[in-house]
Amino acid sequence: MDLNDFISGKYVKQIEYKSFSPEKINHEWIVSTPEVNKLLSEANRLIGELNAFSQIVPDVDFFITMHILKEATTSSRIEGTKTNMEEALVKEEDINPEKRDDWAEVQNYIKAINSSIKDLEKLPISSRLIKNTHEIILSGVRGKYKIPGEFRRSQNWIGATLKDAIFIPPHHSEVIELMSDLEKFINDEENPIPHLIKIAIAHYQFETIHPFLDGNGRLGRLLITLYLVGNDVLKKPSLYLSDFFEKNKGYYYDNLMTVRLTSNLTQWVKFFLVGVIETSKESIQVFKEIIALKNNIETVRLPKLKSKIGNGQLLMNQLFQIPITDSKQVSERLQISASTANRLIQDLIDLKILIELTGYKRNRKFMFKEYFKIFQP
Repeated sequence: MDLNDFISGKYVKQIEYKSFSPEKINHEWIVSTPEVNKLLSEANRLIGELNAFSQIVPDVDFFITMHILKEATTSSRIEGTKTNMEEALVKEEDINPEKRDDWAEVQNYIKAINSSIKDLEKLPISSRLIKNTHEIILSGVRGKYKIPGEFRRSQNWIGATLKDAIFIPPHHSEVIELMSDLEKFINDEENPIPHLIKIAIAHYQFETIHPFLDGNGRLGRLLITLYLVGNDVLKKPSLYLSDFFEKNKGYYYDNLMTVRLTSNLTQWVKFFLVGVIETSKESIQVFKEIIALKNNIETVRLPKLKSKIGNGQLLMNQLFQIPITDSKQVSERLQISASTANRLIQDLIDLKILIELTGYKRNRKFMFKEYFKIFQP
């Protein structure tokens, strides 16, 4: 089927409302639109460049931690949480009690990303993996009563109430069959289709099925990265589209809805590919800035520590993962005394690597701000 010939589905009469029943997608696809193929070529080129950076950067997994943290805060913010990146980096006891629910949702999402990427080593992208990831996302937070890890068994909707809903996904009796079709489509190797086109279609379909009572948005966006990593399109989980979707939130929802209303899947795919292009450019720039900063610190600043350079390098390795710390953490992680930790922190302040955040004399926290700013929107 050509993208241009796609029929999105139909509305089905239920008691007092109509739900949308999407067409299945596991079949052969043809992409004949020149604009789509041009965007696809550019997106593939940039992902190739991003992959190159992720392989030449030493200790790249240190920096992936911050990519994941940024995705967790951004994707959760789309759903209404208000935790920022700085708050997500600190311990629960350091968070205002009124903000701890939001903080916990972001922490769950970080766990879900890490767990699902690890699960890809032994599981394909499947209903099982999706359910496992969903259970982590909703565990112990506001959606904990909305059957975490299980497909919904009742009707859901997007909007204030069912009567004035903007969109009503398929009846719950259709969910298992539709998710089975989606799983087959994602893992189908008999009908070759470019990976970026495939995950664009799969993301649309997942959001349209809306298989869970809560957490669909976060999981649907994570599905994009899982697919790209699972199919070796990305060597490292360094590309997340949530930032692009948040910046273009209205267009994101409008383009998804347009497919359902008019069957214009081509427009959605174009929007998705633009997102991949823009996000890849930003991620490449992030790696360039990391390399420049790391080089400056290792060749210009740290040598000034002289005999303490070893501890300085160990601490920098930790700061490149989590750029907020305190003297207790430094002492424990480097296995040095509290006084030595405090002196090392002061040395890094003098080298303009760390800044003090709290203004307190006790329980002070310190940030590697130059690095942190690289990841800020």
